[in-house]
Amino acid sequence: MKAIIPTGGRGTRMQPITFSANKHFIPIANKPLIFYPIETVADAGIKDILITYNPGMLTMVKNFLGDGSRWGVKFTYVLQEEPRGLANVFEVCEKALGGDVFLMHNGDNIFTEGIRETVDYFLKEKPNGLVTMVHHKDNTRLGVPYFDENNRLVKYVEKPQNPPHDFAIPGLYFFDQNVFQCFKGDDKILPSERGELEISAPYQWLIDHGYRVEVIEYKGKWLDPGKFDDWLEANQYLLDKMADFKMESRISADSIAEDRVSLGKNSKITASRIKGPVIIGDNVEIKNSYIGPYASISSNCIVEKSHIQNSVIMSGVKIANVERQIDASIIGPGSELMNGGEPSSSLKLFIGEKSKIEI
Repeated sequence: MKAIIPTGGRGTRMQPITFSANKHFIPIANKPLIFYPIETVADAGIKDILITYNPGMLTMVKNFLGDGSRWGVKFTYVLQEEPRGLANVFEVCEKALGGDVFLMHNGDNIFTEGIRETVDYFLKEKPNGLVTMVHHKDNTRLGVPYFDENNRLVKYVEKPQNPPHDFAIPGLYFFDQNVFQCFKGDDKILPSERGELEISAPYQWLIDHGYRVEVIEYKGKWLDPGKFDDWLEANQYLLDKMADFKMESRISADSIAEDRVSLGKNSKITASRIKGPVIIGDNVEIKNSYIGPYASISSNCIVEKSHIQNSVIMSGVKIANVERQIDASIIGPGSELMNGGEPSSSLKLFIGEKSKIEI
């Protein structure tokens, strides 16, 4: 069995960060988003992973991810010439799959309890397609499964206005090689109104042509950090659930670290209070500041005389003398945030790469 993890797409819902950065490589809890699906697939025992990319991205993606050996897997890179929808992602992977059954795990989804149980079910029961579903309070913006009176899947509808239940379909899809027939012949699937080959179309094609498509409920926590608020919510959840908090640097005697705090190598904490859960990267300097809870500060940052909570601070950021609390914010790499001398009380920020803000 092989897996596909896409890294393409425009990431429009995370602009302005994604004007200059691929969404899949933006950190959550100080780990690039795409590392989560890679770890999940590897933990499920799948060793061959196809990474799809858009034109002009190969060098950047390969430099970032390597050959897969750090996760004990093998990567094969496959070009998706245009972002033509999720079904097109695995369509372009047909040759590289070599006839194997496969799953596709969206590169911007996180399945916190792993997917081994779902993988084992697919391999044991051998359906032609397997749909995963989760309970979701707002499933009108997602794909929704429809069932007949015998609870058999009969339809997969994208973004229905009046869904009959609260189930939605997350970014985890399973197929055997029969699915590739849906891209060929007179009755092949066609692009939707928005010009994409929707992921619902191959499933519906299989159902309509008499193939066996089954549904399994994913009972773990599913995170879909596609928007600003969802990113911060995912950061909170992952920090809450993180078990491996390490103190790889010492804090000064006049500083306090309470609850769960992870501190990277060669970092310095002086005259500050860190209230977990908080994760701080390597080569970070924090002076006379209050950090946390729910702050993720990437490597090579400097924070002085500031208060940061519930925020994601990317690498190389400098924050100094900001009197107002920085809360519910994402600050892009290389940005500078400094006090401009005006009185203040609170801040909410969403700042793209290489911004410079004076307050």
